[in-house]
Amino acid sequence: MGKFEITKRKNGDYQFNLKASNGQVILSSQGYKSKTTCLNGIESVRKNSADDKKFDRQKSKSDKFYFNLKATNGQIIGTSEMYESEASMENGIASVKKNAPDAKNDDKSE
Repeated sequence: MGKFEITKRKNGDYQFNLKASNGQVILSSQGYKSKTTCLNGIESVRKNSADDKKFDRQKSKSDKFYFNLKATNGQIIGTSEMYESEASMENGIASVKKNAPDAKNDDKSE
């Protein structure tokens, strides 16, 4: 089972990483000013990860594949790592869809 790992950045912002059951990071958030807004971002990932249309598939200038998960309002709530192939990126999306809905929160920000 996956988990949302909540951490605190050096600048005081909170962020989360969605990790698959093997511990690999499959989605990373932006920085949030408060833990409450970070937790709201996690809930948004849980809700929006069920909708394939919310995954914005991209290709970087260096020909790597990645995706952004967007909220209903179009705001990016999480970004994937860079993948060598489109198939690997699709596997990453499938992993987010599988892990996000039931992932537990692991708060490491204290």
